[in-house]
Parts: sequence; structure tokens; C-alpha cells
Amino acid sequence: MLERVYGAARELAARGVVEGTRVAVESADVLPWFLGADLLGAATLVVEPSWTLRERDAVLEDARPDVVATGSPEPSSEIVPRAGDENTHFYLPATSGSSGRPKVLLRTRHSWSRSFAALGRFPEGGPVLIPGPLSSSLFLFGALHAMWGGHEVRLLPRWKPEAACVDVTAVHLVPAMLSNLLAVVERRPDLRDGCALRTVVCGGAHVDDNLRTRFARLLPRAELVEYYGSAEHSLIALRRDDRGLLPAPDVELDIRDGILWVRSPLSFSGYLRQGVLVPAPEWSTVEDRVERAASGALTVLGRASMMVSSGGKLVAVEEVESVLRQVPGVVDVLVTGTPHPTLGAVVTAVVEGEPDLRDLRAAARAGLEPGKRPRRWLKTDALPRTASGKLRRS
Repeated sequence: MLERVYGAARELAARGVVEGTRVAVESADVLPWFLGADLLGAATLVVEPSWTLRERDAVLEDARPDVVATGSPEPSSEIVPRAGDENTHFYLPATSGSSGRPKVLLRTRHSWSRSFAALGRFPEGGPVLIPGPLSSSLFLFGALHAMWGGHEVRLLPRWKPEAACVDVTAVHLVPAMLSNLLAVVERRPDLRDGCALRTVVCGGAHVDDNLRTRFARLLPRAELVEYYGSAEHSLIALRRDDRGLLPAPDVELDIRDGILWVRSPLSFSGYLRQGVLVPAPEWSTVEDRVERAASGALTVLGRASMMVSSGGKLVAVEEVESVLRQVPGVVDVLVTGTPHPTLGAVVTAVVEGEPDLRDLRAAARAGLEPGKRPRRWLKTDALPRTASGKLRRS
């Protein structure tokens, strides 16, 4: 890998890339280009293949890259010294676009190296599986964290749950992937018995109690590390045990009218708009609604924008989804509002999987007050997702 990184750096340098410039990578071979650009002190945007032409053009218009790298670099044995310092900008993450057009952020090396330290090193020395595209900041973070910890990185562009049970000791997942993995190991005792996993890192969405209980039952030798964060703030809180989600080191939190605000050394530098940096404020928010216990543990209730107003009642869609995901046969569920002539909108559940409708309604009655229960039920073979596996709500 190192020779390919040196080769990428030399090719980019020959095209005028120097410290402070920007590179867009439009290639399946992300890591050598990304690390090669970092050696030169350049910041890299990884183009997401599933973006529409409109999204791609809008992102590139904001990022204004100096160079677009495609294909694969030629290896080189000539060492390229690292330019810049920990305050050098190295990454242009784009928000997932799960609820609208992606936005381009600017991030320093320091913001992620401190995030790696907050997550910590894995106690095992085996390979780490990264089962998704590196155009997703969640999976790129996982790959770079593994390299920071001295681990071999196993890249898997498309998720196959069985791969997490073969010769890897750690994996980075989102909750939907974790649910898939647990379904496979429950169905395949041979995989469960031979599974070498000792650490499962799960981010991107809330891990509900049902999923956590299944994990403890099916993979008792592994530790589940849940983290809560955002593209803007990197890590915000971590959960390793029964104490709940606790703030990462040096991360300050403030709850204003139920909305979480963050001040953190792990945060981004600002947004790029038509190539110009709009600096991030000292305190910033992505409008997540939270509750905080006396112990300091956070309960994340979802984005303020992900509310359905039905008959004057505000319904948090993620609360409804969490209840319905526990029904047998549900792969995943997306809750939204659909128009109604008198109520404004009605709570509507779009269900992926083969559950019984009676079981879904029973779970809603048992777990939700009447105004929060879906009135419309739709079924789909597959819900739309972002590159990181999150639901594409837009």
C-alpha cells in the first residue's frame, strides 16, 4: 500500500497539488489517492457514485477541487515527506444527503486524529472489516482509524454479513447491518461458533435495546461500541457499557429547547460554498433532539426536521421506527407523514421485510400512544439508502 500512496502523491504533485489545494477522487481505488493527497497537505473530497448528476455538480461547485483523480496510481518507491501539520485541512466530507442535498465540509487532520484517540485502539491485533464504500465518511473513518491503530484493513464495497465472521476481529457497521449480521449468525451456528469478532463499532443511528440484547446473546465474546456523531462534529458521545451514551473527551454539550448544541475540538472548520470557507461557529448544531439524564448519558430522539405533525400532535419518526423494528420479519422501517385533508398528515410506515400486519399493529398499540401509531402501512422490497447504509429519507 505504501508504494501506491507514494505513487499517488507523485502523480498529484506533477499535476500541481501542493499544501492547501483540493483534490476530488472519482475512483473505486480511494485509499492511495486519499493518503497521497494527505502527504502533500491537500484536502480530499471522495465523490459518491450514487449521487445524481445534480448532486454531483452541486458538490463539486462547492468544493472547487484543483484536480480530479481517477483510475489507480502507479506505485513508486520514492518516499514523499508529509507536508503541513495537525491543523492542515485533509478532508472534505460531504453530508450524507439522507434528508436533502449534500453539503461540503472542511476538516483538519487534528479533528480526526483526536477522534481516533477517543474511540481508542482495538485490543485484538487482527484485521478490521470495512464493509462499505469509502465515499461514506463513516466507513472512511473506520478505515483510517484501523490504520491509525496498526491494523490490516479489509475493504468490502458491498455488505455481506458472512464476511464479518471470517478471519476478522473488528468491524464498523450501522445498525441495519448489525441486524443483518445477527440474523445470519442466529441462522448459521457454524458461523457463530467460528466467529473471531471481538469488537463491533456501530454508528450512524441509534442502537435500540432489542438489538443490543440480541447482540449480547448471539456474540457474547464481542464488545459492542456504539458512537453518536455527525459529519460536522465527528464523535460526540460513546457507549461501551450500561452507562449509556457519554460525551467524548473534551466535548462540551448544551441543550437548548431540547436541541443539542456542541462545542468540540473534534468539530469541522466550516462549510465550503462555491469554494469559499464559511467558518463554523464556536457552538453548532445539526438540530438533533436529545434528552440528558442526571448521569450525563444522552438519549438521541432524532432530528427536529424528522417530525410528523398529525392533527396538531408532533410525532418523532425515529421513536416509531424503533418500536416497529422489533417486530419479527422487519428488516427495516421508515416512518414519514403522508397528506391528509383534515389532519394535515398521517403517520405512515414504509416497511422492508415480511412481517405480519397484525404483529406490526400490535407492537404499535403496545409501544406507542394512539397519536403516534401509523395509520397507513406500506411494504417495499428494499428501502433507499445512502452510501453508509442510512435510510435516504429524501
